[in-house]
Amino acid sequence: MSQRALGRLFNVTPAADGVWIALKGAAAGVTFSCFLTGAAGDTYTLQEAKDSSGTGAQNLANIAEYHTNTGNASDAWTRRTQAAAATVVTAAAATQNAMVVEVEGTSLSDGYRYVKLTSTGAGTVTAIQRDLGVMRAPASLPATGA
Repeated sequence: MSQRALGRLFNVTPAADGVWIALKGAAAGVTFSCFLTGAAGDTYTLQEAKDSSGTGAQNLANIAEYHTNTGNASDAWTRRTQAAAATVVTAAAATQNAMVVEVEGTSLSDGYRYVKLTSTGAGTVTAIQRDLGVMRAPASLPATGA
């Protein structure tokens, strides 16, 4: 049986709100998929750190583009831009219930290997490490925070 996408193309952390995710050496980038129902709006903050304990944690002000939609497969993604910042603020509108932002490993500061995205509201955050450095069977994938 050929290897499926999990372990070959990506690794995922479904409950990643405020969780440090390894990048440099583990994956070329991470895609954060966020959702908050009810047209409530939310603020998401991106940070970087040197290790999974959060050493040297600081805001990573490189979010200049993100995408939003309702999150229920009824509409296409809408590309949104902003001046590079460490935060994304989604509007209190159903068309912004879901938000996706991508972070490239090359955007981290020297000596930094981990990123996290944190919701200030009740939004959920899923981290998808992509373009893995080493392909593995799913059972052999390292923890995304390792």
